[in-house]
Amino acid sequence: MELGTTSINVISDGTFLLDGGSVFGQVPKSTWEQQVKPDRRNRVRLALNCLLIRTPESNILVDTGAGAKRAEKFKDLYSLNGNKLLKGLREVGLTARDIDTVILSHLTFEHAGGCTKLDRSGNAVPTFPKARYLVQRACWEEANCPNERVAPHIYADDFFPLFERDVLDLIDDEHEIIPGITVRATSGPSTGHQIVLIQRGGERVVYASDLIPTPHHLPLPYIPAIDEHPNETLVQKRELLNMIMGGGWVVAFGHGNDHRAGYVEERHGRPQLLPVVI
Repeated sequence: MELGTTSINVISDGTFLLDGGSVFGQVPKSTWEQQVKPDRRNRVRLALNCLLIRTPESNILVDTGAGAKRAEKFKDLYSLNGNKLLKGLREVGLTARDIDTVILSHLTFEHAGGCTKLDRSGNAVPTFPKARYLVQRACWEEANCPNERVAPHIYADDFFPLFERDVLDLIDDEHEIIPGITVRATSGPSTGHQIVLIQRGGERVVYASDLIPTPHHLPLPYIPAIDEHPNETLVQKRELLNMIMGGGWVVAFGHGNDHRAGYVEERHGRPQLLPVVI
């Protein structure tokens, strides 16, 4: 998608499977399975979407997928078919060394796992060697002392090597990355979760990450059971949807598989996606 002198691409790191009840929360299975079919273990397929923003000033990557560090037992648990981000970057003419900034919506393994890779000695090192990595301070603080609900999704080797090499920047609430590109804290899905807003050349795009993880989550009651603060998610999601529908924004989904992005309009009292390819 071209926004003046800025281009935006959704680049997938692959897919994984997650329990449908976790994905759709209080929505009954008899309702959500009409839209997406689970496997025999009640898991639904989700994409590992990242957003590449190329401007005259810099190349910015939003989220990094799951990466390749996890053990085979872990990969089997989630049927993780990942580690495709670098290939996707090469397909648009970039390498890991071309990325100047990495924005992390939060630090769970499916969004931050690709931040680091294992070197020949088995040590985790930054995947994007010239980049600064940006995360909300509240997210960083929780990731360093996760509670029992959060801990299974957090791995220190995804992000602590960034701190050790002094390439990690902690930000608070709303922060302008470069003119026209801003992050905003939306801590419903998790403490310190953030979305990315891009306004360039008269066009507007928002990367919603886990606030609206897939197009199936556009209806307000569709909130994952794993959200840390679901009532806050509801408030923030309503505000974001009103902004999207009222301002002609394109929304990019962190886990949209069939459709990764689109405009949203209200039809018969419900938000409906008009898919676009970016």
